[in-house]
Amino acid sequence: MRHKPLMTRQRRENILINIALIAVVLLAMLPIATTVLVSFKMEQDVTRKPPVIFPCDTETQAFEWAACRWSVEGYDRVLKPEPASNWLGFELTGNMIRTYIPNTLLYATTTSLLVVILAGLSGYAFSRYRFRGHRPLMVSILAITGVPLLTNLLALYQMGVKLRKADIPFYDDRFFIIMVYMGFFLPLSVWIAKGFFDAIPRELEDAALIDGCSPLGALWRVIMPLAAPGLMAVFLLTFVGVWNEFIAGYLLISKNDHKTVMFGLYDFLGQNIINLQVLAAACILIALPVVVLFLFTRRTFFKAMVEGAIKG
Repeated sequence: MRHKPLMTRQRRENILINIALIAVVLLAMLPIATTVLVSFKMEQDVTRKPPVIFPCDTETQAFEWAACRWSVEGYDRVLKPEPASNWLGFELTGNMIRTYIPNTLLYATTTSLLVVILAGLSGYAFSRYRFRGHRPLMVSILAITGVPLLTNLLALYQMGVKLRKADIPFYDDRFFIIMVYMGFFLPLSVWIAKGFFDAIPRELEDAALIDGCSPLGALWRVIMPLAAPGLMAVFLLTFVGVWNEFIAGYLLISKNDHKTVMFGLYDFLGQNIINLQVLAAACILIALPVVVLFLFTRRTFFKAMVEGAIKG
């Protein structure tokens, strides 16, 4: 009987915590749900005053499922499907799906892979070896992470102009913007990778060396699999950072055919400032690749975040 009030208090606290979490999730999902609803509305339903959440009203009823007026007009104007002789019978000719999303997918994937490789090797070296200037170099790398990309844009812009005028073979703005993104996201990634390598016992590596592995073999077969969640977290954070970046891609890329997806959204904003259903559809298509990526890698990402919090 003495423990009954304690259990009741714990249950009450759990209920309050669950209610608070549900409220936070609903508030976070509200803008996303609103954007999805707007993207499937007709123009006259978007601009109605007073606005309606669901376009399912009639002259006699405020809501009726059979009267819902959902539309894919916004997606049609973004994707611009045209008849074609391929196996699908159509092709998507919109700049968003044909140019901007593939460009950003190239930049984000290439940058993330390069950052993972360089941050992994650098983090391993800083974790396992002690050399002259070890601490000052780590502090310098950490200090670089506090420098905003915006403060370097003028110098990077002038650098890009000079590189274009130099007529370097095989050079274009895509290579330059990947280098810029890699330089911006690499310092913090080195620190993240180092933290995960620090959490891996050296005894495992020593045991692999005793069993006949070379140092590179021990790194590849023993250390890297254990550090895989941390490296995956580095990949995802870099990918999302590049995907959402706008100002550098806008200023440092001269050709519109090489621009990023955020420039495409900016371009749509100028052309469809009144057509909110088109902007909403473009926003959904831009966010979809990142959402799909996180759905497939969420277990590894959350595992890395929890392990980093505990071990750090």
